[in-house]
Amino acid sequence: MKNITVIGSGTMGNGIAHTFALYGFKVALVDVNEDVLYKGLQTITANLDRQITKGDISEQEKNNALTNITTYTDLYTGAANADLVIEAATENKETKLNLFKQLSGVCGEKTILASNTSSISITQIAAITKNPGNVIGMHFMNPVPVMKLVEVIRGYATTDEVNTTIISLAKQLDKIPVEVSDYPGFIANRILMPMINEAVYSLFEGVAGVQEIDTVMKLGMAHPMGPLQLADFIGLDVCLAILNVLHSGFGNPKYAPCPLLVNMVAAGHTGIKSGSGFYKYKKGSKDLVVADKFNLMDDKNLAKPK
Repeated sequence: MKNITVIGSGTMGNGIAHTFALYGFKVALVDVNEDVLYKGLQTITANLDRQITKGDISEQEKNNALTNITTYTDLYTGAANADLVIEAATENKETKLNLFKQLSGVCGEKTILASNTSSISITQIAAITKNPGNVIGMHFMNPVPVMKLVEVIRGYATTDEVNTTIISLAKQLDKIPVEVSDYPGFIANRILMPMINEAVYSLFEGVAGVQEIDTVMKLGMAHPMGPLQLADFIGLDVCLAILNVLHSGFGNPKYAPCPLLVNMVAAGHTGIKSGSGFYKYKKGSKDLVVADKFNLMDDKNLAKPK
């Protein structure tokens, strides 16, 4: 397995492409938007430079990795010769189903089709393809070049051979694969998203402010990042989409997204990518100032964290 196609050049897609290319795989990075592809390559280059600065890789390894990546805007051209396709498009079921239906017609019978989905059923995705046994979940964590975990999600029809191949492949990338069952949210987000949602409810109900909630979880529970800052990092729209999958999939009201989260997404405050979420972000960086707990979106109530 040497030819890897990654669909989507956003945060997760370019991170996955970066990782495979650095480990010597030939990577086809596919995105319909040429500007997004260019930005994805810029991000990969900047992250490789960061690894050089930290002493993790050499200049030659960076150059080899960039040489291993070829970009495409056409799905057929980019995926036709792939041994493995990893879909890293937006967390939307219809988008993913449409992509996998197309991939099923483009790729060979032996090509493994993997999704980086963080919550959507692998079984449902596989059912739209010609070879559901070749479909599997390969959920990387953000930032991909740094985080060790890969959730490997086996669908109802996924074969033993495909499952074993993907687990072995993850290890080749110096990742730690963990096999989980195909239920909404899998493990990572089934546990993480209710915690984030409860943090949003605590803010919504005035129990504590943004800084206070995050500080309690960082200092009291040894979390490297508080749940509200983490939600901004993930994207509030992504958090909302995952909670909706959990709520719909289990039919349990405990997964219902907090009204504050719903309103913030509707207003376009989706976190770092929009410049504001539970925190406000300086343009072009992740530096932040915290919003007042009762006036989240009122610029007059912003204050730098202590």
